[in-house]
Amino acid sequence: MSHDEPPPYRPCVGICVFNGAGKVFLGQRIGGPEHVDATHSWQLPQGGIDKGEDPFEAALRELYEETSIRSVTRLGEVEDWLTYDLPSKIVGEAWRGKYRGQTQKWFALRFTGMDGEINILKPGGGKHKAEFQDWRWEDIERITDLVIPFKRQVYEEVTKAFRRFAGG
Repeated sequence: MSHDEPPPYRPCVGICVFNGAGKVFLGQRIGGPEHVDATHSWQLPQGGIDKGEDPFEAALRELYEETSIRSVTRLGEVEDWLTYDLPSKIVGEAWRGKYRGQTQKWFALRFTGMDGEINILKPGGGKHKAEFQDWRWEDIERITDLVIPFKRQVYEEVTKAFRRFAGG
């Protein structure tokens, strides 16, 4: 890559987990260079795809690593990859400047376990660093108001694709 070319997009997955009442899991991020205030620090679980990893397997792995959730069934996925760019002022800070944003494959899952299974403070059996400081079940229609502004367009697409799973 020459210095004139922007960095690539980081390949990732996003996971929209619905409980039996049709609410979605929403986690409050601990921090990072992209966060500007407490109101817009909420997001759905998401994370990188390892080289050669199947996106759905990456989604299940990331969900476990961030929330300890394993009790899920697959509901659907967004057909296209959704992409967002980081604001220019943090491109060099986030991911050590290797990426300009993310391209994400999104999956909808139904949580079939009990809330006690969810452990954001010691996720993945305590083997993974906590990324969330709080969590809650939320109406899917509210998530775009709570996510960091530069991710809003992606969350609008996710909401449009998955609202059919809301309501239990």
